[in-house]
Amino acid sequence: MDSTTGRPLGMRLSQRLLLGLLSLGVAAAIWLPCVHLLYRWSSGATSPPGKLSPKARRLAARHLRLWTDPDLRRGEIEHMRARNAEWDFMGRTFLVLALANAALREPATKPQMLEVMDRIIDETLRLDAEEGMYFFLMPYAKSAPYVLKPPRSQFVDGEIALMLAARRAVAEKPAYKAPLRQRVDLMVARMSRSPVLCAESYPNECWTFCNTVGLAAIRIGDVLDGTDHSEFLRRWMAAAKAKLIDERTGLLISSFTVNSQWMDGPEGTTIWAVAHFLQIIDPAFAADQYARARQALGRSVLGFGYSREWPPTWQGALDVDSGPVVPGLEASASASGLAIVGARAFGDADFAASLVASLDLAGFPIREDGTLRYAASNQVGDAVVLYALVQGPLWERITKGAAR
Repeated sequence: MDSTTGRPLGMRLSQRLLLGLLSLGVAAAIWLPCVHLLYRWSSGATSPPGKLSPKARRLAARHLRLWTDPDLRRGEIEHMRARNAEWDFMGRTFLVLALANAALREPATKPQMLEVMDRIIDETLRLDAEEGMYFFLMPYAKSAPYVLKPPRSQFVDGEIALMLAARRAVAEKPAYKAPLRQRVDLMVARMSRSPVLCAESYPNECWTFCNTVGLAAIRIGDVLDGTDHSEFLRRWMAAAKAKLIDERTGLLISSFTVNSQWMDGPEGTTIWAVAHFLQIIDPAFAADQYARARQALGRSVLGFGYSREWPPTWQGALDVDSGPVVPGLEASASASGLAIVGARAFGDADFAASLVASLDLAGFPIREDGTLRYAASNQVGDAVVLYALVQGPLWERITKGAAR
C-alpha cells in the first residue's frame, strides 16, 4: 500500500506504465509520419537548371569509375552474371540512357559521357558478335526453339538499338549509323510476322518491355535518319490496345506468345518502364498507362512510397526480375526502382520523392570518395535509379526533332 495515496503500489505502477505507453503512442503518431521528411530534405535528388543533382552526380561518378577501372568493373559484372546475365546487359542499357541524358542536362560533362557511352556500346557490340545473343540471356533461352527463324532475341536487338540511338541523339557518330539501321530493319521485319507485331525475347515468349524498347529505338532512328515507320508504330499501338490490355486494370500485360496468348498479366517491373518508352510513341496512351499503374500499383506508408509487383486483381509468380516481395505490403524493390523512372517521367513529383525516400531508407546508401551506390542493389539497379534522376532531355530532344 502506498502511504501517500492509500492506493495499492501495483496499481500505481500499472497506471504509470499505461501512461508511458500512451505517451510513446502519441509521440510515435506525431513522429513517424514525419520521418520521411528527413529523407526527402537530405535526398539531393533535385536538379538545378543545367546541372546534375548531387545524388545523380555521385551515382554517375560510381558508374564512370566502374567503366574506367577494369578490375572494379569485372568484379561487379561477375557478381551480377552469377545471378542473371540479363542484369549485365540491362545495366549497360540504362547506363547509356542515363549518360545520354546527363550529357544533355549538363553539357560540360558531354565529352566524358560520350567517351564512356562509346566504351560500353563498343564492348557490347563486340560481345554480341563474338559470343552471340545467348551471352546476355538466361540459360532457358536454349531450352526450346524460337518460333521466328532465324532465332534472335528482341531483348538483345532492342536494347542494343536503343543504346546506339541514344548515343547518336546526343552527338552523331557515323560508325553507329549502319548498325542502328540494321537492328531497326531486323526488328521491324520480325515483329511484323506476329499478330501483335511483337518479336520473341525467349523461345515463344514476347515481352512488352522488350518490344517497347524496340519501338523507342525505331522512333529515335526515324528522327535521326529521316525514315518513316509511323504506320508500323500506329499498327503496333492498335494491336496492343486490342489484344494486350488487362480488362480489370486497363494495363498492358507483360508477356505473351508470338500468337498473342497471354502468359503474365500486368507487372510493376514492366509497366512503369513501358509507359515511359511509349511517351515518344503515343503520349496520351502512355500517360493513361502511368495513371492506371499509379492507381493499381503505387502505394505509400507514412510518406514512404513503393510499388507492388502485381495489382490486387492479379497474382503472378516470383521470378528473378520481380525479386523478393514483402508480404502484406506486396512491395517489390525492382518495381519500386522502375516506378521512380515512371514518376519522374510523368511529373509525379510527390510520388517520386516518396520513392526516393524509401530508397534512401531501405537501400542502405554507401557514400565514399564522391560516389554513391546502394548496398541492397547492384549495378543495374543503381543505373536505373541514375536514369530516373536524369532522364527527360533525351525524350524532349526526340519530341522536338519529330515536330520539326
